[in-house]
Amino acid sequence: MRPLLFRLEAERAHHLATWAARLAQSGAPGLVGRMFAFEHEALRQTLWGYDFANPVGLAAGFDKNARLVRFWQRLGFGFAEVGSVSARRSKGNPRPRAFRLPADEALINRMGLNNDGARRVARRLRRARRRGFPLGVNLAKTHDPTLTGEAAVEDFRTSFRLLAPLADYVALNISCPNTAEGKTFEDPNALDDLLHAVFAERAALALTVPVLVKLSPPLSERFVFDSLFDELLAVAGAHGVHGFIAANTAPDRDGLSTPAEHLNAIGPGGLSGAPLERRATRLVRYLFRKTGGACPIIGTGGVRSAETAYAKIRAGASLVQLYTGLVYEGPGLVRRIKEGLVALLERDGFTHVGEAVGVDA
Repeated sequence: MRPLLFRLEAERAHHLATWAARLAQSGAPGLVGRMFAFEHEALRQTLWGYDFANPVGLAAGFDKNARLVRFWQRLGFGFAEVGSVSARRSKGNPRPRAFRLPADEALINRMGLNNDGARRVARRLRRARRRGFPLGVNLAKTHDPTLTGEAAVEDFRTSFRLLAPLADYVALNISCPNTAEGKTFEDPNALDDLLHAVFAERAALALTVPVLVKLSPPLSERFVFDSLFDELLAVAGAHGVHGFIAANTAPDRDGLSTPAEHLNAIGPGGLSGAPLERRATRLVRYLFRKTGGACPIIGTGGVRSAETAYAKIRAGASLVQLYTGLVYEGPGLVRRIKEGLVALLERDGFTHVGEAVGVDA
């Protein structure tokens, strides 16, 4: 199917794939499961009090509006993350806004946080039937340049109030480089204000839902983490953040094989896929070292094989996520990663995935 889908504009192909997944989701429950079934005790683990059948999850961005929760479970994912969801509904940026870079196995998007809004997504999640399938909800600030300061914090707080009671974990998208506002909350003072509000709301709702922070990738493989980044981590730690997601898309175009004239024609947007693999893994390793392995990390960015998933696990990730790899490799990638992880664990003498977490950190 890929040659046919790749003849279509990227967003149109995504809608077609989503339509097919919704058909599969509404069909015979066991059909998709039989096609992609593979689980192994070596991959099962418990994090934040939830049972993850395997460490392979869907990254935010593919299922923004939580329409395919049951499908992701049937496909064999160990968990899924929906969103990003904002307090207010948004149509996003004008099209075209999603682009493939086949030579780099990458995507560029400037979607502009198009989503149905927190209230509608919350209604959908209440109807979603899932058993034993951890679900994260990714929250971002509404795509509105006039929302700054306290108004931006309150926007996040509204989304959290509506969606946190329905989530197994909440991810705060503080970087989001594919919007006009840029990295709104990647300043330590801004993050401090945001986390203060979020955790106050969590306490007011009497929730125990874990709160994770999603960070930007390093600017390059040789990037030196500075005192400002360490201050950001210190703020997160002071508020008791329960984990990190490393990493978001990147705004740069360094090291790509795609011709410069094609990149210039595409314009701005967040880069994802294979070019971020080493950079994201480096961020995972740094986070694991700084937290002493006490704070679970979800590694995402360039996961497209068992080997790339395993590299993130050995660097310190307890879980991994994929999105762009799914576009290029198809739905069978989930099973191939799980089978490959079992083989790699056995090769290295590990009986359980948790034993491999952080061994290369």
